[in-house]
Amino acid sequence: MSRTIRRLAVATAAAATAVLLSAVPAAAHVEVEADGAQALAQDVELTFTAESESASAGITQLRVILPKGIAPSDVTYEDGPEGWKFATTDDGYTVKGPAVKVGGDAEHSVVVRQLPDAKELVFKTLQTYSDGKVDRWIELGESDDGHGHGHGNEAPVLELKAAAPGATTVSPTPSASPSPTPTQTPTATETGLSPTPQAADTEQDEDSGLSTGAWIGIAAAVLLVAGAVVLVVRRRGGAQR
Repeated sequence: MSRTIRRLAVATAAAATAVLLSAVPAAAHVEVEADGAQALAQDVELTFTAESESASAGITQLRVILPKGIAPSDVTYEDGPEGWKFATTDDGYTVKGPAVKVGGDAEHSVVVRQLPDAKELVFKTLQTYSDGKVDRWIELGESDDGHGHGHGNEAPVLELKAAAPGATTVSPTPSASPSPTPTQTPTATETGLSPTPQAADTEQDEDSGLSTGAWIGIAAAVLLVAGAVVLVVRRRGGAQR
């Protein structure tokens, strides 16, 4: 009889534990998925799902830090919550806009020009709510608190299959180059260099309104007049004697 009671007690306790565990909501996190997640695959669409853990505010922004091998310029925005906008940063990109409904998940997708040759890709993500709270999904899976327990803020990770035979890395994304313009000799003002002394003299003469030849003529005339005055003075002095 006692054995039967003990068995019933154990069964009841197990059932109660299962009910309690199922009643606890799963910890919020950010996930990343992709069809054809393979090293060196091209034009791959990545879908990110950010789960909400707030009961009073909606998600307004996701900032994704790209892993090594993916440049911000290699990412294009595909889809996201209504009204959200995409913008690149120095180390990744952001998608943000009006807050999604409280408790709702924020899902967006981007297309990557080419995945790097790696086994897995870590996309550290910062998740911002309308009340200013930020969830930092940036921890690596193997990190722990010294007691063998993870912090619970693991960054989303995308596992990659081995590259297909013959797959190679494509050239970097070409940057826009300016249209060619006719070759022109830059002026001293444009280059920032001082003009030659001769050029400077010419510019000064031109600025003053008289050419160098004009100034020479004026000087000659002055000398002639001065010589005539001296000659007249000498003659008068000789006459008085």
